[in-house]
Amino acid sequence: MSSSTLAAQKQKIRVLIVDDSALVRKLLTEILESDPGIEVVGTAQDPFMARDKIKQLNPDVLTLDVEMPRMDGVTFLRNLMKLRPMPVVMVSTLTQKGSDITLDALELGAVDFVSKPTVDIAHSLGDYAEEIIAKVRTAAIARVRELKPVVERHSADAVLPAGRGKHFKTTEKLIALGASTGGTEAIREVLEVMPADSPAIVISQHIPEAFSKPFSERMDRCSPMTVSQAEDGEQILPGHVYIAPGNSHLLVVRDGARFRCKLSDGPPVNRHRPSVDVMFRSVAQNVGPNAVSVLLTGMGNDGAQGMLEMREAGAHTLAQDEASCVVWGMPGEAVALGAAEEQVTLSLMAKRIQKALLKA
Repeated sequence: MSSSTLAAQKQKIRVLIVDDSALVRKLLTEILESDPGIEVVGTAQDPFMARDKIKQLNPDVLTLDVEMPRMDGVTFLRNLMKLRPMPVVMVSTLTQKGSDITLDALELGAVDFVSKPTVDIAHSLGDYAEEIIAKVRTAAIARVRELKPVVERHSADAVLPAGRGKHFKTTEKLIALGASTGGTEAIREVLEVMPADSPAIVISQHIPEAFSKPFSERMDRCSPMTVSQAEDGEQILPGHVYIAPGNSHLLVVRDGARFRCKLSDGPPVNRHRPSVDVMFRSVAQNVGPNAVSVLLTGMGNDGAQGMLEMREAGAHTLAQDEASCVVWGMPGEAVALGAAEEQVTLSLMAKRIQKALLKA
């Protein structure tokens, strides 16, 4: 075997597939190996077999089914992240139960997830091929983050000292936040320390439709603010967080002296709906210098152009720094474009947002 061939093999992303379905293991193998940069080094039908194969094969990325016999995927993930942290992409069905479990997995440190069809999987899974390959490639370059405890909603430790909130009682200020890969947990870390009477926050997180409402409910349990999935036409109020529904763009529109949410089923932008660019652009046009723009971890460039438009409109613009991102794609693009005034580590982002609000 030539040295060039050996070098090419070493550069391939080594994947171990863990799924109790032989059909799914076969289909995922075919999909992933259709990419010349990915090699499936093994498969396992349950976590016990997976544990042994991880030791033997030393994969770069693990795809992990959520529901399996003998041990469920989340329990295995919890053990894995304690003993041998590595990039994991969850494979989850588009069900209410599946979405809740998948969000648990993201909280434990999974990089991302793929929605597995519940019917006619032999024909339907192929429709997800591009997404599966992209997410495995992203996982291979992701930083596996440290597990952090979840703060219960309205915990006294999560609320800033009394007196700070008096600066925030206005409907004229607004925080617009965008995220993608790694964003569900990054958003949690920001929301759990924002004051209960903070100016309203609008969020576009790349997430499937079946997952956005459970995600909103989870954030509501963590945050001193009131968090909900955005509804078309509802008034935007201080102390509230509005999360874009999966498969809908979220825009901010002015209604006299008030702001309202507007949902749109317009075409995807940057391949996403909701798109961060769409939301940021609406905030630039309707809120201008009274807004703060925040771009957290995520793959791709969605949000960079919209953040630039917000900066040009006089808004404060903050990008998560590379060291604290799971994937420094979207924030990195914003920095390269000159859209971000500052790069801020995730643990300090909430405080920096509050400081920017006082100047807005």
